[in-house]
Amino acid sequence: MMKGVHFLAIVALLSLASSLVSAFDPSPLQDICVAVDDPKSAVFVNGKFCKDLKYAKAEDFFYSGLQKPGNIDDKIGSSVTTVNVDKIPGLNTLGISLVRIDYAPYGQNPPHTHPRGTEILTVIEGTLLVGFVTSNPENRLFTKVLNKGDVFVFPIGLIHFQFNVGKTNAVAFAGLSSQNAGVITIANTVFGSNPPINPDFLAKAFQLDKNVIEDLQKKF
Repeated sequence: MMKGVHFLAIVALLSLASSLVSAFDPSPLQDICVAVDDPKSAVFVNGKFCKDLKYAKAEDFFYSGLQKPGNIDDKIGSSVTTVNVDKIPGLNTLGISLVRIDYAPYGQNPPHTHPRGTEILTVIEGTLLVGFVTSNPENRLFTKVLNKGDVFVFPIGLIHFQFNVGKTNAVAFAGLSSQNAGVITIANTVFGSNPPINPDFLAKAFQLDKNVIEDLQKKF
């Protein structure tokens, strides 16, 4: 009986370890694995369809366009240009991606999370107020004002933000520890879900009047 209990405990631990590992990008088992949509022209390696190595080319690892500023003429005054595995197929299995973020004066990249990647950001132009908040129950804010050349790290999964506190445009570049880190913008997700979350529930959750919730849902 005791042996059976030990066996079940080991199985449970192995299952937990497997689930934790699957939450992150897999380690590559070959030099390159260029993503391809057509299985007929691919080989199945490391759990993914990859372009046959003999057909891989330099363009699979290249992207041009980050020299162009994004459109910052919107309500929040920022634009994120993402370069992930969808833009560079050669990133497949390599566990990295890149973004360019442009900010209008007093523009912001509102509170959001990356469920699959840690972010490291460096300011190229301007001055940014940045920060992240740890999880419950501490909810501790780590914040800093960054100037040109400064670097800040946002740990995986934690809510973070950037705010251009200067009177001129700002630009930052950020690397992420995933080929497709994902992004969950908090306000968009909570107030702009499809279908909408019950406003009575949100009113109680945020301790706001239901009319305020419904107005926010209309905006998002």
